[in-house]
Amino acid sequence: MQREKVTVEKFYTENASSLQLHLIAGANGLKRVIGEPTVNRPGLALAGFTKYFANKRVQVIGNAESHFLKSLPPEERSARYLTLFSYRIPCLVLCRGFKPDKICLRAAETANVPIFSSPLITMKFINLATLAMDMMFAPRGSEMGSMVDILGVGVIIRGESGIGKSECVLALIERGYSLVSDDITKVTLVDGREVMGTSPELTRNHIEVRGIGIINVAAMFGVRSVRREKRVDLVVTLKVWNEVSDVDRLGMEDDYVKVLGVDIPQITIPVRPGRDLARLIEVAAFQTKLKASGYNPAKELNERLIAKMTQTTGL
Repeated sequence: MQREKVTVEKFYTENASSLQLHLIAGANGLKRVIGEPTVNRPGLALAGFTKYFANKRVQVIGNAESHFLKSLPPEERSARYLTLFSYRIPCLVLCRGFKPDKICLRAAETANVPIFSSPLITMKFINLATLAMDMMFAPRGSEMGSMVDILGVGVIIRGESGIGKSECVLALIERGYSLVSDDITKVTLVDGREVMGTSPELTRNHIEVRGIGIINVAAMFGVRSVRREKRVDLVVTLKVWNEVSDVDRLGMEDDYVKVLGVDIPQITIPVRPGRDLARLIEVAAFQTKLKASGYNPAKELNERLIAKMTQTTGL
C-alpha cells in the first residue's frame, strides 16, 4: 500500500476542468505539497486568530472572506495577506469568480503561493474539491492478475504465468462480460472500505493471448466489452491440480485475501485439462453474488441434512 504525495500542480492539472480552475499568480509554487486531503476557509486566520489554523490544506476564499478583506484599509489588508502566506499554505482559491487585488497578487508572488480563481460557488467547489482529493490521496497498489466484470461482480483472476488467465478472460468476454484489466490490476482504497480496480493507462482495453498476440478488446468486441473501473468483489486463484492439497468440495468455509487491508472473498480453482475454467469462474461470481444477498446453498444443504438426521434418529 502506498500514498502518493499530491502537489498543487497535480491537483491543478487533474481537476482544472471539473473545478474550473484558472491560475492567476504564484506559478513558481506549484510544486508545493498538499498535506491534508480537504479544504479550509481561512476566515479566522485572516481575522487574526491563527492558533488552530489548518495551513496544510487548500485554502478557499468565498463571499464572506472576500468582503471582509475589502473592508480593511490597504495597510491592514497587506498585513493579513503576509500573515496568511507566512504559514506556507499549499495554494489559495478564490471562488465565485472573485479576482485578487494587487496587494494579494504581490504578496503571493513574493511568497510563491499559487492563486487560482473559480466561478463555482464556494460550497460547490468545496464539495467537488474534497471528493477529488479523497481519490488523489487514497491508498493505492497493484495486484498481479486480470480483472473482469461478471454481471456486476468484479473478479480478479490470478495465477502463475501460462496457467491460462488470459484465455479465461477472453472466454468471459465472448460470453458478454467486460474486461477491466489484463495481467496487472491497479487497486485503490475508497472510503477505507471499498477496493476499486482499474487498468494501467498504457495497456487499457488490451489483452495479450499467447500464440495470437495483443488484442484490442474494444475494437474487436465493441465498447460494451470493456470497463474503466470496477469494485473488487472476488479474487479467483488458478492453481495446477496437483498443487492444491485440500480441495473445498462443499464451500462451507469462506476464504479471504487482504487487498489494501480489506478482506476480499477468495476462491481457489484447481486447473487440469478438460476443465472449463471460464464457466467455473462465471459460476464462482454468481455464487459470490448469492452469498452477498444472504443465501448460502452449502449451509442450506447442511441444515437440511442435519434436520433429516435428527428426524431419522428421533433426537
